[in-house]
Amino acid sequence: MTGPDSRATTAAPDARRWQAFAVVLAGGFMTLLDVSIVNVALPSIQAALGATASQIQWIVAGYSLTFGLMLVPAGRFGDILGRRQMFLLGLAGFTLSSLACGFAPSALVLTVLRLIQGVFAGIMNPQISALIQELFRGGERARAFGVFGMTVGVSTAIGPLLGGILVTVIGPEHGWRSVFLINVPIGLALIPLAARFLPSRRPGPRPSGAPAAGAGSAPAGPGGLGLDLPGLTLIALIVVALMWPFVTASSHPDGLAGAPWWLLALAAALGGVLVVWERRQDGHGRPAVLPGALVRNTGFVLGSTLAAAYFAGFTSIFIVITLFYQDGLHHSALIAGLAQMPFALTSAVAARWSGRHVMSQGRRLVIRGLVIMSVALACIVVVAEVAPVGIVQWVTPVLLAVAGWGSGSVISPNQTLTLAEMPTSLAGTAAGLLQTFQRLGGSVGLALLTTVYFTRVASDRNGPATYAHALALSLALTVVILLIALGIAIADARRRGSASPAS
Repeated sequence: MTGPDSRATTAAPDARRWQAFAVVLAGGFMTLLDVSIVNVALPSIQAALGATASQIQWIVAGYSLTFGLMLVPAGRFGDILGRRQMFLLGLAGFTLSSLACGFAPSALVLTVLRLIQGVFAGIMNPQISALIQELFRGGERARAFGVFGMTVGVSTAIGPLLGGILVTVIGPEHGWRSVFLINVPIGLALIPLAARFLPSRRPGPRPSGAPAAGAGSAPAGPGGLGLDLPGLTLIALIVVALMWPFVTASSHPDGLAGAPWWLLALAAALGGVLVVWERRQDGHGRPAVLPGALVRNTGFVLGSTLAAAYFAGFTSIFIVITLFYQDGLHHSALIAGLAQMPFALTSAVAARWSGRHVMSQGRRLVIRGLVIMSVALACIVVVAEVAPVGIVQWVTPVLLAVAGWGSGSVISPNQTLTLAEMPTSLAGTAAGLLQTFQRLGGSVGLALLTTVYFTRVASDRNGPATYAHALALSLALTVVILLIALGIAIADARRRGSASPAS
């Protein structure tokens, strides 16, 4: 491969590139850990701060909401202003907001601070994938994405365990504060390292084939930065309209029936406006937040849609498992976290392995991972429905280990394949869009599946058996969502001319 990738790779010494990668990986680990680490601390937060059910919901979902909203504009700012600068801004803001969360005096203040924390997490994350695109190419890039995928899986799965340890050791009254404060020393250590090792140059000139991104003589946007503010605003409104019904459904007295579903129609209408606007911008060679090089790339569109479906099922697994062990079986937060550790371990190993083989196996690797994960979760559904609860609690971690291997074969390979054809100058925008699909899918799945879980539990207070049935229903819906992702992966494999899943 030649062009920007080659220049970016040879511009930095090998050791320095991997040092920079380690720094951004650690920062990304913190932000993704916060997606799940809070789950096991929710009962303590509710007791200590007197939080209402609605506030608890927003403490969890609000973080993902603002996280998702910031990804596209932050990726674009990284393309224009420099990824080092944007990463440092996100890292510093995330560290400060974590400190504030740890000392929140009330549930309302904590809810607001979680929204702010999500903003800075969203600023930081698209720079990670973009820097991987900038610093590596070929097999090295695939290996880097493999490590990044391992980090995504481990951070999400290990969050409940780490949170459980902190709450158990420190105590429920103040242990929940440590869930946020643990980010502070890590952030303070990473800031000077990021300033030292991350490349300070801005991305090079855009390729001639991407005028919509602000190349050539296209009129500059506000402040001469080539920004498409109307496009950014429309995307923000669409994301809010899509997420709001699902975020509020879990805390609404009528559940899904009481959610403002009319917002989905509004999101569709705004999507139509966005398409018209972006085509106009692209046609006139003006700056566009969705460059034509992205929206016309079928592989990128399919990969992003697959990511949304996968994360809709993946993210919610851990909170449902946590609720089953803590509320249904009355185990401690630590035991609930330990039950999920097999998933984290096998996911980490599989992600590292898949990073080495994705270039040779392509979509077949993702397809196999989705099949393995779907079958493992389906087995948990069957066991939870037919076996005694005492057996369910022991079989579930074993099957989660199998599911973890499948998960590790999905996240990083899909990221590598989806971003493979993106030029370096658009890497931040592409990475931001891809992660937006992930966060959006995760938030929708989280709200939907927890609503299914809580509705089933509330309908029949029949002890642990009711919670096992609620677990089965939630994971059955997860399997359906993963099968949708599998269909998308098969479609992309056929498009690429890859072998069928049977091979």
